[in-house]
Amino acid sequence: MQGKIIKLVAGVYTVLGEDTKKYECKPRGVFRYQSLSPKVGDNVEFNDQIINKIEERKNDFTRPFIANVDYVLLFISMKKPDFSFELLDRFLINIIEKNTEPYIIVTKCDLASESEMIDIREKMSYYEKYYKVFYSRKDGMEKEESFKELIKGKIGVVSGQTGSGKSHFLNYLSPSLLLKTQEISSALGRGKHTTRHTEILNVSTYLIADTPGFSSLEFLSINPSDLKEYFPEFVEVLNQCRFNQCLHLKEPGCQVKKLVSEGKILASRYENYKKIYGELVALKPVYRKEK
Repeated sequence: MQGKIIKLVAGVYTVLGEDTKKYECKPRGVFRYQSLSPKVGDNVEFNDQIINKIEERKNDFTRPFIANVDYVLLFISMKKPDFSFELLDRFLINIIEKNTEPYIIVTKCDLASESEMIDIREKMSYYEKYYKVFYSRKDGMEKEESFKELIKGKIGVVSGQTGSGKSHFLNYLSPSLLLKTQEISSALGRGKHTTRHTEILNVSTYLIADTPGFSSLEFLSINPSDLKEYFPEFVEVLNQCRFNQCLHLKEPGCQVKKLVSEGKILASRYENYKKIYGELVALKPVYRKEK
């Protein structure tokens, strides 16, 4: 029988069969020898509570541990924890690298002061040139109808900053879910993990996967020279740099650096690019020698 994995808890997979029934399954032992693990979102072939085959994936995430998603709801809070543009850029790179579309949800807008709101929304207007951005408060969200239309008929994953209100947002969309939420740790200044496993939820007819939160990212699969491809504003002016393989760092005649100096590319975003590039070079000494 064909089906889709919708939940994974303690090595037990819940598979939604083509007959719309749910089955608890275990994977075949041979997968271990193939260095292959079934993931939530996988389309599979199964029988007798055994997953026999994993169909080809269109994308594949490690954190969160999921596959075959159409978009990512990227949550980042305005306050508690404080907004981080560096963390936002890191998440965006991770999502785009997996050939998946990010939809940014800025949460807890009601907790920010007027000056904080103005400053963040002004900078976020830059991001709106390249990504879809929505703002959420405790009692609702802006452009809610257009948001729901955007995700209709697609499978998405919830991800982003720990403590940013992901579970609260899903409860708002579908109150019957009753997902567990927790307050921010005052000692640590960041959110406590409330989601313990990955599961595709039926949220008011929308299929959205809730995943364990995480607050930092590594980019082990990205070569340093490829990083610029995950910044759409850099790609736009690729042919305007003096050198075809310009890394937008110390090269003369770099159009990206020129636009940063003119305020047309957000300076903080460029600084994040340089920081992440340095981390990638440190992780790949062999590649560095080749350069």
